[in-house]
Order: sequence, then C-alpha cells, then structure tokens
Amino acid sequence: MIVTGARNDITDVAGIAVGQFQRTDDLWLSGTTVVVPREGTVASVDVRGGGPGTRETDCLEPTTMVSSVDAICLSGGSAYGLDTAAGVVRWLVERQRGFSVGPDDHHIVPIVPTAVLFDLGVGGKFQRQPDASFGYAAAQAVSTDAVRQGVVGAGTGARSGGMKGGIGSASAVLDNGVTVGCIVAVNSAGSPVDPRTGELWGVRYGIGDEFGGLGTASAADLEAWANRPTDPPPLNTTLAIVAVDVPLTKTECKRLAAIGHDGMARAINPIHQYTDGDLVFALATGEREFPDPATTNVPKGAIQSGNARVYQLNEIFNAASECVTRAIVHAVLHATSVGQWRSYRDTFPSVFS
Repeated sequence: MIVTGARNDITDVAGIAVGQFQRTDDLWLSGTTVVVPREGTVASVDVRGGGPGTRETDCLEPTTMVSSVDAICLSGGSAYGLDTAAGVVRWLVERQRGFSVGPDDHHIVPIVPTAVLFDLGVGGKFQRQPDASFGYAAAQAVSTDAVRQGVVGAGTGARSGGMKGGIGSASAVLDNGVTVGCIVAVNSAGSPVDPRTGELWGVRYGIGDEFGGLGTASAADLEAWANRPTDPPPLNTTLAIVAVDVPLTKTECKRLAAIGHDGMARAINPIHQYTDGDLVFALATGEREFPDPATTNVPKGAIQSGNARVYQLNEIFNAASECVTRAIVHAVLHATSVGQWRSYRDTFPSVFS
C-alpha cells in the first residue's frame, strides 16, 4: 500500500533540500523557489506548454553531455525572472559546487536549469521583477525542513483559474521502499475546480485521509463562482519538480518528467495551452539502491528477470504523476487571498464548514 512520506512533501526524498524567498511589500508580489539536490543527481525535463520561459533546459536532454544538476530554480517574473539563476550560481560557486571544467577546484560551472511563470503586475507593480538577489536568498534558505506551501516562493504572485495559486508539495512511499516527491508552482490559466460541484479535480487522488474534511460546495457558492467577473485570458504556467531517491538514467528521468504532466492534466483543466509555459523537471538522487528485482512481483509471462526494473519504473512513474496531482491540490488549499485574487477557501467557504 502506498503511503505519504513523513512530511508529505518533496523533502521526504533523501538528498533534496528546498529554499524560498519572496517579497510582498512595496508593491511586490513575486518570489523564487530553489531545489538543491545531492551532488551527482541525474535530471531531465519535459516541456508541454506553448509559451515556456527557461534557461539551460536543453542540457537536460538525454542526448547532451551533462547528466547531473546542481540546483533547479523556479521563479516569478516571466523572462525577467530568469536572472534569479545567476544568484543561485553565485551561491553554488561560493561552495565550489559545479561542473568541472579545469584542473583547479574553482574551475567549475554550476548547472542551474531554471523556469519562470508570469506574475508581472498581478497584485503588484509590473516593474517589481525578481533578480539575482532573489535566487541567492532562496539558495541561502535551503533546508530539508518541511516545505512552506501557499503564497511563498515562486507561487507568491501565482493564480489558478481565476483564484489564488501558489506552491504545493506532496510525497509517496511505495511498497518497495522507494520515495517519490513533487513540488509545484501553480499558476494555471486552466481551473483546478470542477465548476459543476466546486470540488478540486485532484482531490480524488489523495492518499488515505490526506484531503479529508472537505465537504460539498453550496448552491450559493457555485452560483457566485459561475457569475464571477470574467478576466482577460492570462499568460500562465504550472511548473513542477518531481524527485525519486533511487538512481535513474537520464533517459528514464526524461520519461519520469513526461509522465509527470499526466498529473497536471488530472488536476487542472484545460492544461498545456499555447500561452502556457507548463513543464516538469525530474530528479533522481540515487540516495538508495534500486530495489532488488528478485524481491519484486512481476506480471505473469515476464520471462527475463531484467524486466522487473521496467515494471518497477512504471510504479515509480505513476506514483510521481499522482504526486504532481496531489501537490497541485495542496497548493490551492494552502493559498490565501491576496488583493482581488481570492483563495479557494474564500471562494468556496461551504466546502470547509
């Protein structure tokens, strides 16, 4: 039986640390989230949105030279927010961590793939854009403590289908002991809410009583939601990082990232639009050995023992995909109202009564 990790967030995956920084003062409403994995962590990425804003994602393709990353950076600020990566790079250089390009310890280039979401002028001033100082501050804050969720980090200025978005996280521990986890910045044009019932699309994928206590939306709340003012079509993006604690190849990480998008599709409708920048990063820390195939049941007819890895990968990938779904739900549930952007809790108070 699959259960959640101790914290039910991405730091349950051994070798993963998370740091966040945001500003909400002086007409600011934006921030940055940084994930720093153990050295040697293999990574890849899958981009599905039609309007991505990225840095160094090409190096994560299986056909390219670099296989491991030093950090992953998610930020608000649209293309301006790509500057945050420079702060993360500086922080890593101070710790002499990076891809070796010469004989001396300081001959390094930190690998920091980065993705951004659009929050310019949303509750703040358009010119308030995250820069390298945001990335440095988020990296300075990295820890393996429980992840702060809601209106923090890259989710500070995020929206989700006309409501407040934010940061969410979730984890799962499989029967074979493998731990998978996810962190998301939910800034979706599509809605996380079923308009017929007010239920969050992804709630049904909760583990145990993870989302227990949620009731049914009242007719009044549903009517108010249906008759809300219509906003102009937003430029939006949902960003996710999924992680596992076993070693995977770069190609397997690519597949893990691709399947992570299924988790987005379960929780947000519509998804992957032409104006979205939706993407999923995948990390494999290799902190524990891959489960022994001999101890794993495989379907009847699996003649070669090596096939056991394939079936275990399927289980890992599917659990990671559902972690994405669950993390999106947590992001929406943890979000709080900011200005005109009302949270799910304030939009559907009857669900929580």
